[in-house]
Order: sequence, then C-alpha cells, then structure tokens
Amino acid sequence: MGRITKNKKLALEKLEEGKVYTLAEASELVKEITFTKFDASVDIDVRLGVDPRKANQMVRGVVSLPHGTGKEVRVLALVTPDKEAEAKEAGADFVGLDDMIDKIKGGWTDFDVVITQPPVMGKIGPLGRVLGPRGLMPNPKSGTVTMEVGKAIKEVKQGKIDFKVDKFGIVHTSIGKVSFDAKKIEDNAREFMNTINKLKPTAAKGTYVKSIYISSTMSPGIQVEPKSVD
Repeated sequence: MGRITKNKKLALEKLEEGKVYTLAEASELVKEITFTKFDASVDIDVRLGVDPRKANQMVRGVVSLPHGTGKEVRVLALVTPDKEAEAKEAGADFVGLDDMIDKIKGGWTDFDVVITQPPVMGKIGPLGRVLGPRGLMPNPKSGTVTMEVGKAIKEVKQGKIDFKVDKFGIVHTSIGKVSFDAKKIEDNAREFMNTINKLKPTAAKGTYVKSIYISSTMSPGIQVEPKSVD
C-alpha cells in the first residue's frame, strides 16, 4: 500500500468518513482540503441513472457558469474571411480557415474550443479523426456551429461549457478554481446541477441523480447530498 503524504493525511482528517455534505459545506471544505502550490481546478462528478448506450437516454448540454471556470480558454475560430474581424474582436485566440485546417491536419491542437459556421462544416468534417477523440469537434447542439460567431466566442470566454455523460453514466466537468470563494463555487455547482436536472431523459427510470462528488485536482472527493442542490 502506498505511503499517505502529510497533506493527504491532513485532508482525510477534515473529511468525516461516510458523511454526505450539503453543497454549501462541500464548497467550503474543498478549499480546506486542497494543499497544491498551484491554483487547482474544482471538479464535479455526477453519476446519473441513465444508460448512455441508448440514444433516448443520452444527457448532453451546455451551461453558462455565473462566475466562469477560472480557466483561460483558447478559442480557435474557423471562419470565412468576412467573419474574421468579428471573431478577433470577440477575443478568439486563433482565426483563419484553410491555413488553420492544414495546421490541424499536421497535428496541431493547442486550443480548447473550436467555433465555426454552418457553411464551413464541409471542410471541417475530415478533421473528425483529430478533433473527435479530443472532444474538440464543433457541434450545433453545443452552440459552436453558428452564424453568430462573435456571440459564441464571448460566451465561451465568459464560462460557457459543453458537457456530455460518459459511457459509465457519469458527467464530469470543472466548475471553478480553489482560489474562488466558497459561494462562487457553490453558485457554479448549483447552476450546473440545475441544467443537469432539466435534461433528465423521459426514458430514464428510477433515481436520476445517483451521486454527486466535488473535488479539486489533487484532493479526495466530497460526497454531496443531492437534495441540498435543489
């Protein structure tokens, strides 16, 4: 069995074994049990009572976190020349089309989100093999394929995130940084859970939200009482 580090021991001492915390308590506690020297991300993991293998039980959506994620999101805008100025003004980090597509074909993926337009999707389709496995393929459902390029870029920069249930029935995403005050972490988590609840598939039977855990990059998970999120 691996040796427990001093910091991990301190973190475990603050956690009561078997206790399920309210969202407000967990938002405070995650700050107390994080001892990283860097500004760790705060993550939320939600286990859902769905079967993701069935199309009518897929849970996917977007949410705009009220306090953002705290991360610097690098946006690539693959747009026609007439939209380049709009994309740059909105804050896109990389703007272009054919030149950027060639870079991606060469293996370049130093960006976090791709925003593009419907007329351009024909050119982007062949990039699926590179972008798909990394979760970077633009999708109309997530608002990343749109004619309102500037608006989409601003929303992503301000904290709009795209999420999808994985094959194990878990939705995982970052909802802030440990440097956020506890109320901001709580607000972001609550907004995320409100969105999850609205997306409950009609085909899903039994308990929808089975468990919620909040953790930071290096901390143990804190179990949250689902009713405290309502």
